[in-house]
Amino acid sequence: MLHKFYIVLVTISISLFSCSKDNDSSQFISRNFKMGFTTWSFGPDQQDVDDTYSFIENNSDIYAEHIDNKIPWNAWINDAPLPSEFTNEISGRVNKKIEGNQLLLSVSLFNSNRDEIAEDFDGAIPSYINLDDIEIEEAYFKHINYLIDRLEPDFLVIAIEVNEFRLRAESKWNSYKILIQNVKSRIKELYPNLPISESISLHNLYEPDVTDPTNYINEITSYMNQMDFAAISFYPFFKNQHAKSEFQETFDFLHQNINRPIAFVESSHIAENLIVPNLSLSINGNETEQNSYLETLLLNAQEQNYEFIIWWAHRDFDELWETFPDELKDLGQLWRDSGLLDENGNQRLSMSTWSENLNK
Repeated sequence: MLHKFYIVLVTISISLFSCSKDNDSSQFISRNFKMGFTTWSFGPDQQDVDDTYSFIENNSDIYAEHIDNKIPWNAWINDAPLPSEFTNEISGRVNKKIEGNQLLLSVSLFNSNRDEIAEDFDGAIPSYINLDDIEIEEAYFKHINYLIDRLEPDFLVIAIEVNEFRLRAESKWNSYKILIQNVKSRIKELYPNLPISESISLHNLYEPDVTDPTNYINEITSYMNQMDFAAISFYPFFKNQHAKSEFQETFDFLHQNINRPIAFVESSHIAENLIVPNLSLSINGNETEQNSYLETLLLNAQEQNYEFIIWWAHRDFDELWETFPDELKDLGQLWRDSGLLDENGNQRLSMSTWSENLNK
């Protein structure tokens, strides 16, 4: 699952916002949304993976299997045997399915930089003229259908952070939309009751660094308003946001532009300073600020009737990060210290806030 940390966020904007309402999670009366985590493990060993699933089972009512990895294109296109690396990974997730919790399945069509389709397990990508070529459509339909059949999700994100593909591969955007609509329609025929969306990164939608921000924002929000639900990826530290007023301005922007039910399909905030010299990156963070973001997220989820929120990682993954190859460590560090538990398993303030609201 190291693929998560190939993601290159082109712009980390520094923004200052005027003050808005300062929210307090104690205003909650009865929780009307679900709360959960991805199954991202804090360590490399099987026991670490087992402990992650156990924690999720005891501290959530929904969870996410986030499959942002290679796609066995050759096998799907040529009806060849699926790679064992792929089938073993999916079987492992199936065997650990948490009964009693709802499941979000998020699948990426794109590579980690969101500028091309994902590579195959041999590192190649299939040749195509346009993304909506029938061979690509048929292969991705088979891929999604296989994953749904095996994992039986309650919600589906059929493509991850699609606005980043719009930003980085604009010439392919229209053919992407045709492709995904064709696949989505075929999946809907088989699973008419399965809510489907395509996720967007809110930190690359709010105050975007583009030539024509109004046109871009209108295009993406109009597109999202056609979904069964609006699937949001948001990491506020990528906008250098630190205060509740800053978080709230971004939420207000979202609510003003989206008219579909909202779900935060991946989100978190750092609890320690983030210093990555090779990326010329230095962002202050602490557990009080992390807790402020979580409180703001929870309150907005309650007031705006979100479907659910997914926190990216329940625990800091320093142990897993130590196993990363050198070329991935800088990017891997970006999300490393955003758990509700620190690297030693000690609870942060945000864990208390999470537990209090989960039990409401």
